[in-house]
Amino acid sequence: MTQRVCFTLRVRRDRLGEYRERHAAVWPDMLRALAETGWGNYSLFLSDDGLLVGYLETEDFEAANAAMAERDVNTRWQTEMAPFFEGTDGAPADQSFNVLTEVFHLEDQLAAAEAKEPK
Repeated sequence: MTQRVCFTLRVRRDRLGEYRERHAAVWPDMLRALAETGWGNYSLFLSDDGLLVGYLETEDFEAANAAMAERDVNTRWQTEMAPFFEGTDGAPADQSFNVLTEVFHLEDQLAAAEAKEPK
């Protein structure tokens, strides 16, 4: 079963422009590493106040995160990106995710409702 994962972080307001630029051209080896380790349908959304929302789909988030932690490219990327974030005390962003609990998913509820309907 696919896990849907949503997390937040906070980007420093004085670094928003550079953060956007860096993510407009993510290193190809980082992109490949994410895909190879199970980070499917991965997106980041950034508000003007610095709120960063990430979303991905994976078979096993703990395994996908652990697999990325083993990649040298991830270590280099996380080191370069760490100064962009507030509230992480310098820890890598991928170790500082505020993972949110999913409380609603349309397709799941539709399927459950349809299963209950008389045939």
